[in-house]
Amino acid sequence: MRRYVTRRVLYMIPTLFAISLVAFLIIQLPPGNFLTAYIAQLSAQGQGVDGAQIRALEERYGLNDPVVVQYWRWISGIVFHGDFGQSFEHRREVSDLIWDRIGLTLALAVTTLILSWLIAFPIGVYSAVRQYSAGDYVVTFIGFVGLATPNFMLALLFAWVSFRYFGQSVGGIVSQEYTDAAWNLGKVMDVVSNLWIPVLIIGTAGTAALIRVLRANLLDELRKPYVTTARAKGLPEWRLILKYPVRMSLSPFISTIGWILPTLVGGEVMVSIVLSLETTGPLLVNALQSQDMYLAGSFILVLGSLTVVGTLLSDLLLAWWDPRIRHQHVERV
Repeated sequence: MRRYVTRRVLYMIPTLFAISLVAFLIIQLPPGNFLTAYIAQLSAQGQGVDGAQIRALEERYGLNDPVVVQYWRWISGIVFHGDFGQSFEHRREVSDLIWDRIGLTLALAVTTLILSWLIAFPIGVYSAVRQYSAGDYVVTFIGFVGLATPNFMLALLFAWVSFRYFGQSVGGIVSQEYTDAAWNLGKVMDVVSNLWIPVLIIGTAGTAALIRVLRANLLDELRKPYVTTARAKGLPEWRLILKYPVRMSLSPFISTIGWILPTLVGGEVMVSIVLSLETTGPLLVNALQSQDMYLAGSFILVLGSLTVVGTLLSDLLLAWWDPRIRHQHVERV
């Protein structure tokens, strides 16, 4: 098992390098750069552009250098100095912008995951044990509705109902009075009180998917010979179900750890925009639109790194949870 962990950690190094290279190259694919987009924006607003200033900025940021040179300058600064560069649009250090958003993103992702588990686990077990019952049909119908309904539509519905009937806005996680305040107990409680709406909306599709997967896996386990043997020995039904088949069916819950952030950022950007959430999604979209290459590339690299680390943790937890997976890893090594 130790050799397996060491091998997986070593595999992470070329994986992260490939993520950084692909991310930087993709950002460079659109024609022009941040300055050309900025000039076009100023021209559309009827404002003049100082050619000398533009040339000075191009020289300062090396925007006329080859892509390979720009990539090496960026990645070497990260590896050797921990410097992610400076955002063109915000004129701030990229690391400051990232850490301002990544903490709230992680809090939202972890809370959504825990809520999804707490809801999906009992419902999925009940749906499998009571297959084809009225409750199973109701849960199945609700699950299909949850999977088919876009989360941004739920966000718009929540926003409309809250404003129309309660006169309140559901936008943002931090209230206006705490926006510029330092972190203290009051600000933490304010975030907690505002967190439940985006968590409920973002977790809808994930919870429905987990219910369906757990139901299918548990139905498969309940039909296996070891369950019949344990039942024939007189083991109480619920103890039998929870001790053996449920444990073997929980692998999908553990394996979801690795894709929490990519799902939140990649699939829930529209929810974050509708609800004005201060997460990484809207900032990443703006960086891509303005071709702010250092900010966008650093965001993708950080999120990719967290995904790789999360996948490693998922694999290790699966190996610890399921002896069958652990033995397969040992045999391969």
